[in-house]
Amino acid sequence: MTSNENNEETIKFLAEKNYFGYPKEYVYVFEQGKLPLINEEGKLLIGKDKIIREASNGNGGIFNFMLKKGVIADMDKRGIEWVFIGSVDNILLKCVDVLLLGLTAKNNHQIGTRTVLKRSPDEKVGVLCKKNSKIKVIEYTELPKEIASITDDNGELVFGESHIMCNLFSIEAIKRASTKELEYHIAFKKADYIDKNGKLVVAQKPNAYKFEKFVFDSFGLFDDISILRGKREEDFAPVKSIEGEDTPETAKKLYENYWKNKSIMI
Repeated sequence: MTSNENNEETIKFLAEKNYFGYPKEYVYVFEQGKLPLINEEGKLLIGKDKIIREASNGNGGIFNFMLKKGVIADMDKRGIEWVFIGSVDNILLKCVDVLLLGLTAKNNHQIGTRTVLKRSPDEKVGVLCKKNSKIKVIEYTELPKEIASITDDNGELVFGESHIMCNLFSIEAIKRASTKELEYHIAFKKADYIDKNGKLVVAQKPNAYKFEKFVFDSFGLFDDISILRGKREEDFAPVKSIEGEDTPETAKKLYENYWKNKSIMI
């Protein structure tokens, strides 16, 4: 799934790399949905193209658009039974996690997810918990600092099981989620716009609300899911910032260390 901003670039990149040796007919690219941005007064923003500013509606929109774009029908035709949904900002993501697949199938669950322990209370990751006896993920922007810092008797964070966007779904789970409307989350972002005088305003700080669905909100559609705790050094090398923590440089180092250690073990 791509966005309107990177769809053409993604298709071009895959073609230039010959789909990394994977058969082209097995690669199905589709764009996710969009929703309007609004300012702090609840008004729509107009972009420099004189059109209402829109933004992608979050990775949770994948289910509805897999249905609308014919992806689910295509998978049915191919006899696909299990689907991994991951994020491009983790370069250690296991695109086909056979251990998670085995655990989920053994537990007779329709969804599985891999986690790692949270690095610190303020790490920008969603965390797993239970709400009304069902698994839920709390996004880091929605978890108060005082709650994020709570520890148990062993000194571990109570809300420390990080969701790293390594998710497994049965095709039946995909079908069920595709017919449901997941909740929306609010993100405060920077967005350039045309003011009432027709001048372009380049945002220097967050000024617009974006509405997003998240894949993990589908967990609540099921009584239980399989959870497999992995190791940070083997499973999580995120790219979230330009500088500081979780940058392309830190992710690259984690990736190189992973394969260096793998080669030593072999």
